[in-house]
Amino acid sequence: MMAAKESTIHASAVLIGAKAALIRGPAGSGKSRLVWDLLTAASQGGLPFSRLVADDRACVESHSGQLLVRPAQALAGLIEVHGLGIRRIEFEAVAVVGLIVDLAAADAGRYPEPKAASASIAGVALPRLAVAAGMSALPMVLARLRSSPAGD
Repeated sequence: MMAAKESTIHASAVLIGAKAALIRGPAGSGKSRLVWDLLTAASQGGLPFSRLVADDRACVESHSGQLLVRPAQALAGLIEVHGLGIRRIEFEAVAVVGLIVDLAAADAGRYPEPKAASASIAGVALPRLAVAAGMSALPMVLARLRSSPAGD
């Protein structure tokens, strides 16, 4: 299968273990904050490993049925930390996306509909976590990573 054309989207991405979480949402929804929180959780032993892939703009492309994410070249290794501005940190040049996190999602619910549990980008279907506006995303992402749905 050939690679599709790469496109740049308004999103952040963080590698968590072997796969990346692609974090989407409107400006000010907390994408950078969630990336920083996940990096901090890993440094404190709450996750096995995490590293920045992209902040604010991410390049995505499908390749052999997987979605790859890279940082936008001009922003590679940069992350915005509220109150400190733009900071430079270690980053991964490319990662395979394993989860989409949508912040301030209109379809987020206490008991999400099955159709809200997946999304497709560049023709690649992926598991999706919808987080309502005003909800803390970090506990939801950690619960998603550490547990499975009841009945599975």
